[in-house]
Amino acid sequence: MGRMDWMPETTIAAAWLIFLATYVVVAVGKIPVYRIDRAGAALLGGSLMVATGVLSLEEAYQAVDFNTIVLLLGMMIVVANLRLSGFFRAITHWIAGHVRRPITFLGMVVFSSGVLSAFLVNDTICLVMTPLVLELVTRLKRNPIPYVLAIATASNVGSVATITGNPQNIMIGSLSRIPYGDFAVALVPVAVIGLMITYVFIALSYRSDFFTRDQFDPTDVPARYHGPLLAKSIVVLAVMVVLFFFGQPVAKVAIMGGGFLLLTRRVRPEKVYIEIDWPLLVMFVGLFVVTGGLEKAVITADVSAAIARQHLDNPTILAGVTALLSNLVSNVPAVLLLKPFVPNLQDPQRAWLVVAMAATLAGNFTLVGSVANLIVAQRAKARGVELSFWAYFKVGAPLTVLTIAFGLLWL
Repeated sequence: MGRMDWMPETTIAAAWLIFLATYVVVAVGKIPVYRIDRAGAALLGGSLMVATGVLSLEEAYQAVDFNTIVLLLGMMIVVANLRLSGFFRAITHWIAGHVRRPITFLGMVVFSSGVLSAFLVNDTICLVMTPLVLELVTRLKRNPIPYVLAIATASNVGSVATITGNPQNIMIGSLSRIPYGDFAVALVPVAVIGLMITYVFIALSYRSDFFTRDQFDPTDVPARYHGPLLAKSIVVLAVMVVLFFFGQPVAKVAIMGGGFLLLTRRVRPEKVYIEIDWPLLVMFVGLFVVTGGLEKAVITADVSAAIARQHLDNPTILAGVTALLSNLVSNVPAVLLLKPFVPNLQDPQRAWLVVAMAATLAGNFTLVGSVANLIVAQRAKARGVELSFWAYFKVGAPLTVLTIAFGLLWL
């Protein structure tokens, strides 16, 4: 959208004010006195863009990328069925039965969190895996902090591999139209090497916990899974992934897979709906409208030219800007901020891949760098494990620099 010549200055000022206020609340997470959260702020901001005349209602509808919303909803339904079937508990049961040394246990946590996050949205993996891993850590009487760090950092790193790995990749996949297979070919190596770096760095940071001859006694974690539902969920997920790689529209495949899993005699739909992160979907819709309003009111040809002069065609500069924005306002809003400019760069496909890589890996820089980190910290705190800002930063900050550096070298 380009700014209309006749748009009053007061309307342009309103667009700026609404945009800035929305992004401040999204970055901070709340405002004094009021109980509004990120999703509420995004929805309010989008509504004000329409109320002040920055966008018409029809333009607000057009600003929302429904492919992103539909894909995210479909993947949430699939993950909900996997969780209800006992899939994640079965993985924990297998790890408990086969791991005997702390360094091997760390590797399994990093590997499982990373691989699962590559295909299933990383926020949901953190939500599910954190209590299960902590239950096992408690049974084994180990220091929980490195394992909590492993879940958060590995889920971020692993999720860079595919379009369905995290919310910002889902959005980038829809905006860029990069095929699922091409996206994976470009970024799977970044995820694989990144997971190796994560494993080594956490082990070195907690030498006394991992460079030891200690061995675990056999421990039994009850599997408690529903066989038929588990089999059905795994088959549907496998078919979906195959169709993704064969070039079928990812949003269409995801929502069809999710819809098919709702056809069951075993699980009440309400149980699935409770598992869906509705506030995240609301936040996406609101932010699409807010950034659409700013784009219409403010992003003129002169502004686009000025941004182009900032050398965003240089992958290092683009990655740096993306990483900075991701830590200021979080990765999803950062991607939306860059949306008007990336298509005009010299090589838009490579630019989108750089944005996906940097926005995702930058989430490891601080504890508040990504929603996945906050989920892990909150779930850990509920079980009496406090993951402090500095304990996270000592591992997350250097890990972010190393993984983004490798990502730039690869891309």
